[in-house]
Amino acid sequence: MKILSFKKNNKNSFGVLNDNGIVDAGPKLNKKYPNLKSILESNKIDLLKKIENDPIDYRIDDVDFLPPIPNAEKIICVGINYLGHIKETGREIPKYPVLFSRFIDSFVGHNEPLVRPRVSSDFDYEGELAVIIGKRAWHVNEASAMEYVAGYSCCNEGSIRDYQFHTIQWMPGKNFFKSGSIGPYITTTEEQNDPSNFYLQTKLNGNILQNAPVSDLCFSIPQLISYCSEWTPLNPGDILITGTPGGVGRVRKPPIWMKPNDEVEVNISGVGILKNTIIDEK
Repeated sequence: MKILSFKKNNKNSFGVLNDNGIVDAGPKLNKKYPNLKSILESNKIDLLKKIENDPIDYRIDDVDFLPPIPNAEKIICVGINYLGHIKETGREIPKYPVLFSRFIDSFVGHNEPLVRPRVSSDFDYEGELAVIIGKRAWHVNEASAMEYVAGYSCCNEGSIRDYQFHTIQWMPGKNFFKSGSIGPYITTTEEQNDPSNFYLQTKLNGNILQNAPVSDLCFSIPQLISYCSEWTPLNPGDILITGTPGGVGRVRKPPIWMKPNDEVEVNISGVGILKNTIIDEK
């Protein structure tokens, strides 16, 4: 099942994507469940399954996509977590996951432009797999960690590289307004639940710049969930963004930066295709 959040007629809603289009769950469920996060918190995802094959309310082109969980409480990102990316940056394999956080307003949805800020042109792409937590995970072990996953989405964890490396803390370069994207939807675990079989590809203007199996992760998804749950409760709707493969723009000679009118695409087999264009900050 593919579930999503979207905007229509300036109103936020959520629903299910089937082969024909979008079934709007808002009119059916929002008196009790106002958004996808509330569905996950209440463990009521079966309510969406029941309407999956209802007549559609909208075609895909009729709506504006939002990040799948537009009110996520926690967004935890993993740095330098693909072996190919570790190698190209000249780093040693870390002993523990390298973690940082992003704010939800640093992300846009599928087909919404990414914004290159006025203070920098060092705007880098990072195709990543996003893991959506489905139930509260607190002190969970690796063996049971996948039981806490609701599904997966694509992410372009756009980074402003000069600001990222102003200090040893990465937060500024990772949180510029509307600099990243998540979407187009969440592919639930009943449809895909072995991320080691996923393959990630990032294209810029049609050119393949990142190309790697998710199995190249240094720290696997069960390891990441277990480790994070040691120090914070992971709650339904929280998002774990698992790292980017080799091929980022910063390490290329010369560097490749995203610029206005560029088109960037993150394609994860079995999950979806996330597309965005680039605009300058006004």
